[in-house]
Amino acid sequence: QVQLVESGGGMVQPGGSLRLSCVASGFTFSGADMSWVRQAPGKEPEWLLTTYANSGHTVYDFSVRGRFTVSRDNSKNTMSLQMNSLKPEDTARYYCARGAFKEVMSRRDYWGQGTQVTVSS
Repeated sequence: QVQLVESGGGMVQPGGSLRLSCVASGFTFSGADMSWVRQAPGKEPEWLLTTYANSGHTVYDFSVRGRFTVSRDNSKNTMSLQMNSLKPEDTARYYCARGAFKEVMSRRDYWGQGTQVTVSS
């Protein structure tokens, strides 16, 4: 059973930074593509990035490219998301998810419970 637990959310002023963490269990993390997704109230989920297990390559959505950086530690089954230059429009609940774009956008059961990020002055 896929289990993902996010942490690190909070409130930050525009231009600030946050670092989110995700701890994975229930599957072979080192072999899994992993993504971050966010959802703002009243809006559809928004895919942010996928880090690919085989290549180590990461693809970012244009909305976060250059501001967000993902890292993973396969020895600890963890993935982190460093978020810099945060904007009010980044306010959302952030989820780590197992799989790449197509899979995570169709399998809500592959998401964690999420962590809230609020960017406000």
